[in-house]
Amino acid sequence: MTTTAELQKRWAAVMMTNYGTPTVALARGEGAKVWDVDGTEYLDLFAGIAVSSLGHAHPAIVEAVSRQVATLTHTSNLFAHEPGIGLAERLVALIGVVDSRVFFCQDGATANEAAYKIARRHGWESDPSGGRLEIVAAESGFHGRTMGALSITGSLAKRDPFLPLPGPVSFVPYGDFDALRAAVTERTAAVFLEPTLGESGVIPAPAGYLAAARAACDEAGALLIIDEVQSGIGRTGEWFASLGQGVTPDVITLAKGLAGGLPLGACIGIGPAGQLLRPGDHGSTFGGNLISCTAALAVLDTIEQDHLLEHVRTLGQHWADSFESLNHSLLAGQRGSGLWRGLLLTEPVAGKVEKAAREVGFLVNAVAPDVVRLAPPLILTITEADMFSAALPAILDAAVSG
Repeated sequence: MTTTAELQKRWAAVMMTNYGTPTVALARGEGAKVWDVDGTEYLDLFAGIAVSSLGHAHPAIVEAVSRQVATLTHTSNLFAHEPGIGLAERLVALIGVVDSRVFFCQDGATANEAAYKIARRHGWESDPSGGRLEIVAAESGFHGRTMGALSITGSLAKRDPFLPLPGPVSFVPYGDFDALRAAVTERTAAVFLEPTLGESGVIPAPAGYLAAARAACDEAGALLIIDEVQSGIGRTGEWFASLGQGVTPDVITLAKGLAGGLPLGACIGIGPAGQLLRPGDHGSTFGGNLISCTAALAVLDTIEQDHLLEHVRTLGQHWADSFESLNHSLLAGQRGSGLWRGLLLTEPVAGKVEKAAREVGFLVNAVAPDVVRLAPPLILTITEADMFSAALPAILDAAVSG
């Protein structure tokens, strides 16, 4: 049997160095548990970066995908198929605006690339002289690593090696109402925001911030584009975090948990924004393929049938209360919503916490030097959540001593 050490050696010999060699080599999963190639069991509290929304090997996805792959796998975007149309209809129905339109792609970055093109189209149509092309985005925001998505990602470390990037883009401090209002002008084509900064440490927007962004965009004639790649499809206990706050964007981008582990992104234009892309403006060979769309329909069905939105809200609050009640010198608190939490540390030792958790059977993510991110499958049980809560003090102790 292949061991982790053997796979690490093979990885280092053939893979590009943009990723570090993984510490763990996973072999299989079931529910919220996974096993590595050496047979070690872990409770997966990361779900492949908030992707495996129904956990691993969920019967609904297994059945749906197995049926579809035995029938028809790929058609390209030159042919219509029931899973793709059916999924688009479901997403439009969840948004509740009947003239919305959906473009399917492969992941979050490509969904944001499509949204960027919609913004550029809006800018040119609003001002054919080219005076409305600016994008406003948030410092510390993350929208992907392709060139367009990277240009609106608010991290100098990620952007600078690849300059020059598309633009113009101006960045404002996330959550600063006055800075946002001042930045959105008649030159602004669109504002790109996340409801919560995921990659920067699960930082929720202040109350009313998205509504203020909506008002600023309306006043200036700009589009409001909300990146729900991490927050969408149940992660916060709502189908869409923005709509859950009473804010209807012009564009919503989705990916990650949408297809429960299969590659699928979506860019949804709401109202007039759904009509901006014209024939030939954009495309994707694999986007909206039958297998991923079939999986996504199974995800939506299961979330509805098993009342997982309510479960996520209830369990998320239970977990938050557990963390808040824990008195440990290394734990400064927690933040987030639903099953999307950041554990705040008093020292920059998140990597040590991640390692200590892994050594006792929990997979978590050191998303920032002083923040540990939790984004488990939405099917996580209260018993499993409590297992981690009970183990957390010893994990923090080990991180301090290590």
